[in-house]
Amino acid sequence: MAVNMNGVSAALAISLALTLALETAFFLLTGKRNKKDLLLTILVNTLTNPVVVLTYWLSVFYMGWSRVIVKGVLELWAVLTEARYYKKYGQEFRRPFFFSITANAFSFGTGAFLQKLI
Repeated sequence: MAVNMNGVSAALAISLALTLALETAFFLLTGKRNKKDLLLTILVNTLTNPVVVLTYWLSVFYMGWSRVIVKGVLELWAVLTEARYYKKYGQEFRRPFFFSITANAFSFGTGAFLQKLI
């Protein structure tokens, strides 16, 4: 199956924009206000989201791999990568893994809900 690169580009842009909006909102909803931690949140999501989306598209639509397995592995990688950056560079992330997993669950769940509406 050929991969429609226009579809991939659109998915990358939409996914990154939604992720940044949702995880920024989550950051603020959890009461965090440190500007450097907010910037870190934006940067780690800018790092991980395109990798996850592009790898997902190539693995599932080009290689034909299982959507569920690919999505699970990629989301786990994103959570662990982000948590590591929060722990190493964050100033007010007391529980970086917990923040990363809940922020990603919030973002992923909201995105899945929005997809159902479309």
